[in-house]
Amino acid sequence: MRKLGLVALLSLVVPLATLVAAAQQSAPPEFATTAFESYVEFLRQQAGIPGVSAALVQDGVIVWERGLGMANLEARVRATPDTPYPIAELSQTFASVLLLQCAELRRLDLDAPAATYGVVLPDAGISLRQILSHTAPGIGFQYDPARFAALTAAMEYCVRQPYRRSIVHRLLDHVAMIDTVPGRDVVLPGAVPADFFEPPALVRYAAVLERLAVPYRVDARRRATRAEVPVEGINAATGLVSTVRDLARFDAALDADLLLRPETRIAAWTPAVSAGESAYPAGLGWFTQLYRGVPVVWHFGVIPQAYSALVVKIPSRGATLILLANSDGLAVPFQLESGDVTRSVFASVFLRMLL
Repeated sequence: MRKLGLVALLSLVVPLATLVAAAQQSAPPEFATTAFESYVEFLRQQAGIPGVSAALVQDGVIVWERGLGMANLEARVRATPDTPYPIAELSQTFASVLLLQCAELRRLDLDAPAATYGVVLPDAGISLRQILSHTAPGIGFQYDPARFAALTAAMEYCVRQPYRRSIVHRLLDHVAMIDTVPGRDVVLPGAVPADFFEPPALVRYAAVLERLAVPYRVDARRRATRAEVPVEGINAATGLVSTVRDLARFDAALDADLLLRPETRIAAWTPAVSAGESAYPAGLGWFTQLYRGVPVVWHFGVIPQAYSALVVKIPSRGATLILLANSDGLAVPFQLESGDVTRSVFASVFLRMLL
């Protein structure tokens, strides 16, 4: 049933390409934002996604942001740029920054066996670098969030405190991501020690989670049914709740080299290579590929039949697209785990508009 939906969505690329070409002729210097909004709304409706929050970032500044559709269909609450969503595996980009900071401080050696830092995996001799790039000896590239989650132990080896605390103090607070929550379980009794966070922080987290977009399961006829999603904690692979505005802050800090040294950031966005020098579709915590000869850096997140997220960056243009949704329609139909973002019609509109 989902395959039929994918064929229908992919069939939109041809007419959209014509529309994008026309928009480029009359577009502002970087983004034809009015036209782009129309395309995203059209695709949202075609995919049956109840609500999407979106932002376009240019040189660290949000140049367009919108909420399209509904964050809560039953209560008729509209999606907005500050609607929170679980971002699932998009959390890996945050873990990557933390681990690369440790490498910069020489507390971790990315090429050492991961077991050196308490990472327990069946892959004998696998390195931190290989886990970050979703590669493994004898396998090559294989997207594996569960294996990536094991990097939590390496982070706790580097900084002797729980991973949840590191991500808050070293990233969320540092970048002023006030609407980002370190795990949906953080306000549950017993989830964290009583003195783990200051009371005002816990009050803020609870307020964000109260505004969380409702998750929906969408069938082949684009009918949305409210879904139940278990409350999850946080690890290196998943768990963050965020908004497009907060993700834009993280994106701007990353691009401005406020989180990593320029050479480290460039290394993170450089594809890993096989023994035969063939490029894999991932760098260090990010997917990376060429589109029309131009490097594109991206990542996604998905909670099947509930939520999805997509970030696509064109570093040479200083441009970033951020999309969050309360169904899995930004990711599952396009099989993004294969490492090709051009499968996504949402990403393709963005890429064609700028390249």
